Amino acid sequence: MKRLMALATAAALALGQTAAAQTADELYEAAKDEGEVTWYVSQFSTGLAEELGQMFSEKYPGIAVNVIRATGQVIYARLAQDVRAGVAQADVFSGTDLGHLHELRDQGMLMEFTPPDADSVRAPYKDMQPGFWYATTANPTVMAYNTDQVSAEEAPQNWTDLTDPKWKGKVAVTHPGFSGGAGSWAVLMKKLYGSDFFTGLRDNDPYIGRSLIDPPTVIAAGERAVGIAVFSVAARNKLSGNPIEIIYPTDGSKLSLGGTAVLSNAPHPNAAQLFVNFIIGEEASARMVENGMLPISAAVEPPAGVRSLEDIPTAELSEEELVEGVQPIIEEWRDTFGG
Repeated sequence: MKRLMALATAAALALGQTAAAQTADELYEAAKDEGEVTWYVSQFSTGLAEELGQMFSEKYPGIAVNVIRATGQVIYARLAQDVRAGVAQADVFSGTDLGHLHELRDQGMLMEFTPPDADSVRAPYKDMQPGFWYATTANPTVMAYNTDQVSAEEAPQNWTDLTDPKWKGKVAVTHPGFSGGAGSWAVLMKKLYGSDFFTGLRDNDPYIGRSLIDPPTVIAAGERAVGIAVFSVAARNKLSGNPIEIIYPTDGSKLSLGGTAVLSNAPHPNAAQLFVNFIIGEEASARMVENGMLPISAAVEPPAGVRSLEDIPTAELSEEELVEGVQPIIEEWRDTFGG
């Protein structure tokens, strides 16, 4: 990807590199002339992304949102294709792999700016604002089990429990080659338990989805009994009354942060900044909570019946470990599981 970024022209890299602080009203006035914003997104389901786009357009009439949604690795590859072709299509990029955002920043592909409402986010997110992107999801990768098939006493308590032969044919996971969140989770598993974790998991014949949305969905449907789960989907299923319960692993959940940035060559830079400000705001957070997600805005409380971010134990994974570990773990996964 770094080689692809180098193909972008110096002019494209410099365009909009630094944006002066503006109020939301000022951004809206400027954005009216732009009329649209194109959003490359992997953090939300297609349905929720479309809803957020519609909410934005209702709040800011005259600005349409073009939603291009795919899994983390796929949407990044789409952006790489744009760069290679010299096409400036995306205005806003919402990724699930912070390594992608680091690389985009290092290649001069991100605009440095401050959303008008940056100070209104909850305390944990204020430390996640490097100026080139802003935390728009904090979605821990936890575990889950189907309560019709597994009792609380039988349920796994830590990650290595998923390699127990008693779960053969009953485990659901996600392929790190398609999902940015699954990639960072796999890096953590390699750090904690080495390659033996993956061979043990393979021997249990797991269901392997392409998105972190897939495992909790098949667990709630009863197609698998246990597995990894993105917090938001497990919580949404639980709050909807489906037979699923969240497990907060004793050895630490993988905190998958999703960041949202404006591309430095964004065709609609004012609409893009306004859109990022909307995503970190109260209305978007309220809709996220309805979908089982943890809120960004300090004005919105977390979903009822689940832990807040501050109460979920997480395992440490440094920025360097994340950035350098994803591609090797994708290759190891393919060598171990095939495909």
